Amino acid sequence: MISKKMAELVKRSSLIRAMFEEGNRLAAIYGRNNVFDFSLGNPNVPAPCEINAAIHSIVEEEISTILHGYMENSGYLDVRETIANNLNKRFDTCFSRKNIIMTVGAAGGLNVILKSLFDEGEELLVIAPYFGEYGNYASNFNAKLVIVPANPPTFQPDIEEIKARISPLTKAIIVNSPNNPTGVIYSEATITALARALDEKQREYGKSIYIISDEPYRELIYDGAKVPFITKYYKNTIIGYSFSKSLSLPGERIGYLAIPDEADCSAEIIDAANVANRILGFVNAPSLQQKVVARCIDAAVNVDAYNRNRELLYNSLVSFGFECAKPQGAFYLFLKSPIEDDKAFVTAAKKYNLLIVPGSAFAGAGYARIAYCVSENTITNSLPAFKKLAEEFGLIGK
Repeated sequence: MISKKMAELVKRSSLIRAMFEEGNRLAAIYGRNNVFDFSLGNPNVPAPCEINAAIHSIVEEEISTILHGYMENSGYLDVRETIANNLNKRFDTCFSRKNIIMTVGAAGGLNVILKSLFDEGEELLVIAPYFGEYGNYASNFNAKLVIVPANPPTFQPDIEEIKARISPLTKAIIVNSPNNPTGVIYSEATITALARALDEKQREYGKSIYIISDEPYRELIYDGAKVPFITKYYKNTIIGYSFSKSLSLPGERIGYLAIPDEADCSAEIIDAANVANRILGFVNAPSLQQKVVARCIDAAVNVDAYNRNRELLYNSLVSFGFECAKPQGAFYLFLKSPIEDDKAFVTAAKKYNLLIVPGSAFAGAGYARIAYCVSENTITNSLPAFKKLAEEFGLIGK
């Protein structure tokens, strides 16, 4: 008999993964080219050519027992130094290698920092719509999730609402920008206002409140948009990063935490995160991939390919009568459902072999997420199906 907690999690499972599996089922019936799967944020743009070259050279150059052996729980010293220097050059920060902890992707990093910070019953604020796994991560450490809705159609956080929901039990707030599922970038004005609000609440309650900035999409931006680097605005910020999207390496599970010296109790948090990295079972981030990302720190995926997909899909859907905020980053489009029941809308889309995810999976009821990190052909071929879906709901010609 499995645990009661896991039994409930299995029952609820991930709607995103369920749609992905449904795509495989439909592909077996209708053929892969006739099923338009926009469910999973699995990058279609290949990793930069530097990645494979780095893998080959590292394996040939390094002593096998050293390359594949243990290192400090926080990762290789030279890798962390390289990442710290890169951040300092790009964002005018003052990180050293001691501030960087290599993690098993952003998800591993988030679990490490939540384990390090939270006592049972303390509160973690999230801004809806949000990546649904945040709730599971909070549950891992018996933290209480407090959901704060953002303001559609821009989906910028509602600062007054955040202030209203901060309590003496609040330990941290997760900020995810560019955002999954909306593709929205939280503006500098928003981040400045959030920092001011949190400073005010820290003084009111006489305690530290941390921003955990979840940044796997930091490099995927369009139209010259800027993503504020939050440690520059609020000292109690901890950065969680993944190379899954910026280098198209989701299966390699490699990322890092950046914990600045300026953060309250920084030394203690760094020590705790190193221990958490070990006792959560990660031990350390994958050794080969640490070396790879350090060598490829200045490499980048072809963001132009994502941008072409974004423009084609957004402009087409708007021409069909659908409503959505044009994403500035990531590779998601958050479509307003033409009916209140977003799950019924997603079910209707399946009739046309369109696989999209209901917004309610992200605490964003009334919307649907479309992951456009697919081939351009997939988008082009899906447009007649989206047009039929619009016609079904009477959107054409409105």
